[in-house]
Amino acid sequence: MDANEDDFTLKAVIFDMDGVIIDSEPTHIKLENEIYKKLDIEVTGDEHHSFVGATSHYMWESLKNKHNLNQTLDELIENDRNNYFKYLNSDECDITLIDGVKELIKDFHENGIKLAIASSSPLNVIVTIAKKFQIEEYFEVFVTGDYVQRSKPEPDIFLFASKKLGVKPENCLVIEDSHNGVRAAKKAGMKCVGINSDPTGSQDISMADLVINSFKEVNYIKLS
Repeated sequence: MDANEDDFTLKAVIFDMDGVIIDSEPTHIKLENEIYKKLDIEVTGDEHHSFVGATSHYMWESLKNKHNLNQTLDELIENDRNNYFKYLNSDECDITLIDGVKELIKDFHENGIKLAIASSSPLNVIVTIAKKFQIEEYFEVFVTGDYVQRSKPEPDIFLFASKKLGVKPENCLVIEDSHNGVRAAKKAGMKCVGINSDPTGSQDISMADLVINSFKEVNYIKLS
């Protein structure tokens, strides 16, 4: 990734989805705030930001324990996921691609790099997004946090993705936007590019090997 790092050979790139491929965090906040209101619980902005990049299982388990919620964990997760999936397929869905990401995906693909999406979102959401924005053909593997035992910031999801791709972790590059995601990538022994996609700056991604503000700053040659 760095011209001085002769030992790094790029063979695969693993993309997070929310905040990396799609600008969806404002939607998540809006929809989840509606759920919090119905449950009559108060979740601070800081608390919500701490869950970015983690699975819905991790988030709702934390909130259920903290607020002594009556609903089962499965009910809370299903309600949250159904809400979001319904929104994704509605006419009011205004989620957009992150600027420059499709061009970067194509650039990697054209240069023979294996690509995966590894997201804490459920598989039906990942597939819907990939189809909606016509990027499905570029990816060999879709991995959801549901496939692994531990949520980001643990490395499980990225190690699972590299295994599915048939590429060693040290030859993988992860693109992330969250503190939890960057930590997971580094724990997996992978290179990591952190993109500043949150205008509030709530995510500390300084552990990444390279931090960018826009995908227009990078391409295959710069990252290989």
